[in-house]
Amino acid sequence: MNREATLAAKTLNPVLSLIRVFRTYPRSATSVRLAKMAISEMLVSSRANARVKQLRAAFQGRARLSGGLVAIEGDHLLEEALLSGMVLKTVFVSDHREIPHMVPRGVEVLRLTEEVFESVVETQSPQGVAALIVPPVHKLDDVMKSAAPLILIAAGLQDPGNLGTLVRSAEAFGAAGVLITPGTVSAWNQKALRASVGSIFRMPVVSVTPEDVAGLKTHGVRLLAAVGGTGATPAQDADFATACALLVGNEGAGLGAEWMRIADERVTIPCPGPVESLNAAVAGSLLLYEASRQRSTR
Repeated sequence: MNREATLAAKTLNPVLSLIRVFRTYPRSATSVRLAKMAISEMLVSSRANARVKQLRAAFQGRARLSGGLVAIEGDHLLEEALLSGMVLKTVFVSDHREIPHMVPRGVEVLRLTEEVFESVVETQSPQGVAALIVPPVHKLDDVMKSAAPLILIAAGLQDPGNLGTLVRSAEAFGAAGVLITPGTVSAWNQKALRASVGSIFRMPVVSVTPEDVAGLKTHGVRLLAAVGGTGATPAQDADFATACALLVGNEGAGLGAEWMRIADERVTIPCPGPVESLNAAVAGSLLLYEASRQRSTR
């Protein structure tokens, strides 16, 4: 290609030209910033874009198609993720707003048309920013580090809002972690994630088997079953100050027989009002508060 043709190609395609120059000459800090700026400012208008499809799969909870990444949406969750040390893979910004100043230099940023952005996110009024993050991976050993751990066990919870709220309460009241049994909704469900208001990024959440739960007893952890009605120990009389795990069951059916059989004690929240039971998230949060209160006074 002669010199005139090369100049014409550069004029017709400035982004390609910039990338060509970036590859040809030494990579100074300035050239790196310019190349990244040019790439991040490219507008994606296709729903079939590979990154857009990955983001959509992550929002839908399809781990295989998302490469194991988790999607978050909104400025607050993005800020919470960064403050909690989460690794950002890609940030997506709607073309009507600026790139958030909090996004670290070097993170891939894609600008989407408003139509493409709204086709991917699940909220009614999108804030114009979303991201793909690497979710933290915790093990049961992470929850058992303290001498007298307070553990929350979600046994069959189906409402993601309830689970997210309990994760938030677990962090607020000093729990060591949250254990998720088979049949419980994913803690990375979008509604659960939003209900946790960022606590999911910091609170160890571990998927466990019934055998794992029963095995806690060999480590001196008492299993306390949260139940409604009479015939159980009132929360204020139960011992939450020693190592214990609080079992909270399904919103409608409560704890299954398999959990009741291995529980060391049943605890309840006395309700003077004419109600049969409390919402799972409310009941679990109140019991976590009682545990925190007892531990702070001993």
